[in-house]
Amino acid sequence: MADHQVDHQNGQPPQSNTTRSLTERKISWARLRRADSFHLEAGNVSSKHPTHGAQVSWRRTLSLAFQSVGVIYGDIGTSPLYVYSSTFPDGIKHNDDILGVLSLIIYTIILVPMIKYVFIVLRANDHGDGGTFALYSLICRYANVSLIPKNQPEDAQLSNYKLDTPSSNLQRAQNIKNMIERSKVAKLMLFLAATLGTSMVIGDGVLTPCISVLSAVSGIKGLNQEAVVYISIAILIVLFCVQRFGTDKVGFSFAPAVCLWFLFISGIGAYNLFKHDIGVLRAFNPQYIVKYFQRNGQKAWISLGGVVLCITGTEAMFADLGHFNVPAVQISFSGIVLPALLIAYSGQAAYLSKFPDHVKTTFYDSIPGPLYWPTFVVANAAAIIASQAMISGAFAIISQSLSLSCFPRVKVVHTSAKYEGQVYIPEINYFLMIACVIVTYGFKTTDKIGNAYGIAVVSVMLITTSLLTLIMLFIWKTNIWWIALFFLGFMGVELTYLSSVLYKFSQGGYLPLALSLVLMTMMGIWHYSQQQRYMFEMKNKVSSVCVRDLAKNTDIKRLPGIGLLYSELVQGIPPIFSHFVSNIPSIHSVVVMVSVKAIPISYVSVEERFLFRSVEPREYHVYRCVVRYGYKDSIEEPHEFERQLMHNLKEFIRHEHFMNEGVVENAQMMHDHEQASVVPHSGFLGEGKARKSSSSAVVPADESVVPEHHNIPPRISSSSIQSVSSGNRRENIPLALTQGAEAQMQYVDKAMDQGVFYLIGEAEVVAKKDSSLLKKIVINYAYTFLRKNFRHGGKMLAIPQTRLLKVGMTYEI
Repeated sequence: MADHQVDHQNGQPPQSNTTRSLTERKISWARLRRADSFHLEAGNVSSKHPTHGAQVSWRRTLSLAFQSVGVIYGDIGTSPLYVYSSTFPDGIKHNDDILGVLSLIIYTIILVPMIKYVFIVLRANDHGDGGTFALYSLICRYANVSLIPKNQPEDAQLSNYKLDTPSSNLQRAQNIKNMIERSKVAKLMLFLAATLGTSMVIGDGVLTPCISVLSAVSGIKGLNQEAVVYISIAILIVLFCVQRFGTDKVGFSFAPAVCLWFLFISGIGAYNLFKHDIGVLRAFNPQYIVKYFQRNGQKAWISLGGVVLCITGTEAMFADLGHFNVPAVQISFSGIVLPALLIAYSGQAAYLSKFPDHVKTTFYDSIPGPLYWPTFVVANAAAIIASQAMISGAFAIISQSLSLSCFPRVKVVHTSAKYEGQVYIPEINYFLMIACVIVTYGFKTTDKIGNAYGIAVVSVMLITTSLLTLIMLFIWKTNIWWIALFFLGFMGVELTYLSSVLYKFSQGGYLPLALSLVLMTMMGIWHYSQQQRYMFEMKNKVSSVCVRDLAKNTDIKRLPGIGLLYSELVQGIPPIFSHFVSNIPSIHSVVVMVSVKAIPISYVSVEERFLFRSVEPREYHVYRCVVRYGYKDSIEEPHEFERQLMHNLKEFIRHEHFMNEGVVENAQMMHDHEQASVVPHSGFLGEGKARKSSSSAVVPADESVVPEHHNIPPRISSSSIQSVSSGNRRENIPLALTQGAEAQMQYVDKAMDQGVFYLIGEAEVVAKKDSSLLKKIVINYAYTFLRKNFRHGGKMLAIPQTRLLKVGMTYEI
């Protein structure tokens, strides 16, 4: 009865909000302007996909904080094993030098990990995800700086995009954004910075296990260096073998040991402070730093290469953020790690003030006798765990870079259903294991590894500072004076440390740079080749005329079932389509050209994942579909993916049919019949509220259109009943409208029952004959080598091999 209420004053049913909206807009499809994109309405979904960056309970936050101790801080926590020995390789010449170095350590830890990372850098997370590529993806989202042109207007309307419109008084942000978008050099520099940061994090993942385990195992008295090396290698192999169990299980297993480690080092530090010289706490006065440099000059500057090791693993707090959340990391560092480290270093300084000759073995010599072996056992456990921080960070950052086509395809395993962002990459795990074994066996001592380690640590910090400054300028729109203070302050500190560690380049410092060069070259070749391949498809798109000719060709047979033709092209029909039809003159009953697209956000909600459009002629049953994933989303299993795809396709057919056949033809009729009403039914919400639906785009036929001023009519449920009253006569409109849509959906269901088949173009990419020699080497040899030795697209998309058909084609780029 509520659906048929009548205005008793005039005896007419009240005009619905939907009817009034359609009347007021006076829809005329002739006013719609063409655009090579999908319908912008597709992004208008109000629901938000929950992420680990969202508000969570304190109980879960404390649980994550506990886990983070076992995953993130093993590296920075075990640095007391080797900092003083690396800082004073030639022994201590003056007792006040101990105070100077302790003061440097104190303020380095407070400035970089505490102030920069915990209070500033962690805020630059991308919906809870951290790392160099999270910063890069954040910049890509706010500015069109991606080297592969896959941008679509509707992507900006995804729930997790959260773009802010610059206000009129902040023209600076818009000017910087425009300058970056116009400059090819700026785009290239951003890409290189992201790849260099990724390479350095992987380098950290190689060096951290080596130096941590070697330092711990060397505490066994009576062992020669060869024995220490072999024991360390055995421990490293075991460590990498347990990575497949996932960060969740590894974190809970390791966290108690690391917490016990921090308890031991803080307790031993306090013991040495009170027993030997509590006066070393004077080092909190920064004047001892000035006196240290005045007294030692160049030697003090060189010693910074050892001091910087006190903040190794700091980048892991940001790179591993996706495994936890910001409050968890802030709580664990401020409440446990920082106090324990300051007490531990102060205690060692107090011990060295009485026994300066013991600087080579400071940590183990300062342990009270009864605690030696318990501390040794915990130290080895903590050293093993120290490797976990950068290993997890390497997994996280490579997972992010994959989605932006910046790394060759590898398998990403999501290891936790409870905590998003925890991933394991088998290929990278074994690569890191082999590299660690080679480095440990080749360098044998922590001194040379320490020289290499410092370069990797400081380089990543410099990249983070640079990218974050850019984010402050045109995304956060921070006050320029705060930006200047941040940039000049931290850049000055980090450049000073970098100049020191580069001094020991020939003594092992070349290793991370050589490794980064190899990785950057590989990532650059892959990204460049993918870009060229995409541009080839853009230039050789199949025209709509060609599709119409194919539809009229009676020699082409229609096979039962649904064919999913995969392509990377997000706009237009890929050239592989016509190549497939011309070589195999048959095509499935329903064809969906699927493009899996990576969006520079962490997650895309299921409701916003699919975008569809029809390809003319409609009776040919050919559709284009863009499936959007964030860089933390995992691709569903084939059965679930097919179910979601077909559900959204039918929703699209229903909406498209109503929009094209119903709204346009009946808008004027609704305007003429002012008594018309739209009766809500089957979940349609009245009172001006839009019904929550899938994001299947609604577009007319073959050419995408976007209304002027984005003035898009609202979606109306296929089950909505439109009634036009004229006196006592009621005329039902929807039956004629819905019959055509229902027939098309039944056609799709029938094809679905006959099976879903996957079609992939195996494109052989070669350089043109007139290309330069460098391009031929990059495309014909390097890129081909990477494609053959890394995972293929079919495996990445979890396509069942029994229903897969590959079609070969050559792309000359």
